[in-house]
Amino acid sequence: MIDMRHPLVVLTAQLPWERIEAALAPNFAHQDRTPKEERTEDLWGEHAVQFGGGVSAAGRPRLSIRLMASLLYLKNSYNLSDEELVVRWSENVVWQYFSGQEYYEPRLPCDATQIGRFRRAIGEEGLEQLLKATIETAVEIKAIKPIEFECIIVDSTVQEKAIAHPVDSRLLEIARHKVVSSAGKNQPCGRCWPNQEHHFQ
Repeated sequence: MIDMRHPLVVLTAQLPWERIEAALAPNFAHQDRTPKEERTEDLWGEHAVQFGGGVSAAGRPRLSIRLMASLLYLKNSYNLSDEELVVRWSENVVWQYFSGQEYYEPRLPCDATQIGRFRRAIGEEGLEQLLKATIETAVEIKAIKPIEFECIIVDSTVQEKAIAHPVDSRLLEIARHKVVSSAGKNQPCGRCWPNQEHHFQ
């Protein structure tokens, strides 16, 4: 069912999935919580009460890190929304192979909201780990040369800029200043009679 020469299939064998999972795993480890202490008073007097300590609860079992990381790769590669991504994944056997599935499954990989939660859980550092793994793989398979990293082009289209956009009140104020400045340069000479034409200096 799968063309083993497909770019995603080739990339599946090249990406260091074990290293990626090991790098992201600490974000999902159960954490030891320090107990909080409060003073309380009852019939037996005042004493300290501890609560909230121990290991954090497991909660709902998480999906595999490999699956979620591969979904992030696919989302960014094809510029899809979370909703479009899960639907297309359920229809695409190559995408499922890229995600580590052994058999085709005609179902959604997860709820679309879980992708956003995974992204927040790994944070900026986790996304940088994914980018690092991608770049290292590209260098290893000689898809890109190290010299190409010496120059970086940054698209700042959406970056905020210090531009003052013209508005009616601002344009009116600029026009008023120009009129006053122009009038100041063209004062009557002082030698003219009131009923005569003014000679400007």
